[in-house]
Amino acid sequence: NINYLRKFIENGPKKYPGANYVIRPDGKRKSITPETKEEILEEFSVGFIVERHLIDGDIALFNRQPSLHRMSMMAHRVRVLPGKTLRLNPLVCNPYNADFDGDEMNLHIPQTEEARAEAEVLMLVQTQIISPRYGLSVVGCIQDAITGNYLITSQKEFSRSEAIDLLYQAGVEDFSKLPSKNKITGLELFSVLLPDDFYFVGKDKSGQTVKIVKGELKEGLMDKANLGQESGLMLRNIFEQYGEEFTADLLGKIARLGIAFLSQHGFSVSIGDVDLMEKTKAEVQSVLKKAEEKIDRLIKAKQEGTLEPLPGLNATETLELKILETLNKARDEVGGLVLKEAKESGILTMAKSGARGNVLNIAQMTGVVGQQALRGKRIEKGFRGRTLPYFKRNDLSPTAHGFIKNNFKSGLLPDEFFFGAMAGRDSLMDTALRTPKSGYLYRRLSNAMQDLKVEYDETVRDANRRIIQFKFGEDGLDVSKTEGGFINVKKIIEAVK
Repeated sequence: NINYLRKFIENGPKKYPGANYVIRPDGKRKSITPETKEEILEEFSVGFIVERHLIDGDIALFNRQPSLHRMSMMAHRVRVLPGKTLRLNPLVCNPYNADFDGDEMNLHIPQTEEARAEAEVLMLVQTQIISPRYGLSVVGCIQDAITGNYLITSQKEFSRSEAIDLLYQAGVEDFSKLPSKNKITGLELFSVLLPDDFYFVGKDKSGQTVKIVKGELKEGLMDKANLGQESGLMLRNIFEQYGEEFTADLLGKIARLGIAFLSQHGFSVSIGDVDLMEKTKAEVQSVLKKAEEKIDRLIKAKQEGTLEPLPGLNATETLELKILETLNKARDEVGGLVLKEAKESGILTMAKSGARGNVLNIAQMTGVVGQQALRGKRIEKGFRGRTLPYFKRNDLSPTAHGFIKNNFKSGLLPDEFFFGAMAGRDSLMDTALRTPKSGYLYRRLSNAMQDLKVEYDETVRDANRRIIQFKFGEDGLDVSKTEGGFINVKKIIEAVK
């Protein structure tokens, strides 16, 4: 060890891998400079501590604030790369709630052997894959990785060389599991990554069955429901059966496979993806017109006093509720029309696979943006008797209260844009107010419960050994080892069979 550490001192603070300081047995810290280097090397002996540079394989604690759960601080193995940024695998962004738009994170280097061992055993990322909150995988595939695997498993065939190329890019080196034929299906290609004795039956995002028998994907698509974070039991079952190292490795391979496929085959979004045929445009307008006519009739009935109030509401509240109901129904109908016509496109693929966006986003881009709500109601505040100076006093029509008829592709009118900005501002304000509220609530809770622990007789007690619960959580179950808080007895019986 002494000769190994001597090399770091010889390199000094400027040359990597080197060392900045040594701490002598008497506790004095000496900085390594060209002047002091020779002297330090001469007196260097057992008992000196060398503060060397980080090298590949060192253990580091990584944390992003706010630390809201235990996965906000995890141990990683260091990989030294050029540049002055901290980099991390995109798959572990979710537990940190991190993204790459300027986030700052903290790096702590454990200094003693005990601290390093503890971090490695208790805090390494792969030990934290399953969340203690709901027992599902908190680390999972995101975006491109989901889209790529969705397209692979829905695409019919690959040539053998193409399949081997994709698998090699994903980090697979043993191709013995590939069927020995020239044409390979997407299901067979994905199956190469799975363990040979893995059985699984689940559902994909659209509700279709996903079936894996003896490590072979027999039917179904791989999408967010099974590969995504915080969803589906597939990753969780793999973690349970094959352990943390295997799961972490498999996740990396699945993600790389999806990305390799996309980079070879191309995947993009164009403005044409949100075009509608004239016929559909006319249908959308007709749905909106019908809704407007119905609302006009409701307003007229209220003015004439013939509108029957709903139980517990007065006439004005009833009218508001019915108008909202009509507009939401119209928006959903437009969404249905848009989706019926939607052709296979990048945007639709992302929504269907669960990689990014949803059906509502597509409907707002192509059909109608819909009602802007403020605190769960239509927009009412503004000027005296009206929302904006554009409108007549006491105008109850949808347009005057924040209903946006246009879509994002056609563009919004000035009044529509303003209502959209109002709803946007409201949600920003809401977020800014919610954060400290939840932070303070958590602080009070943790202070109140900091001395509770589960004793050896399975009771939960405080520092004075007073019983708080006779059994942890009233049922003695560890959520991270259950399926949504329940024990799947059927699965256990199947496994025993």
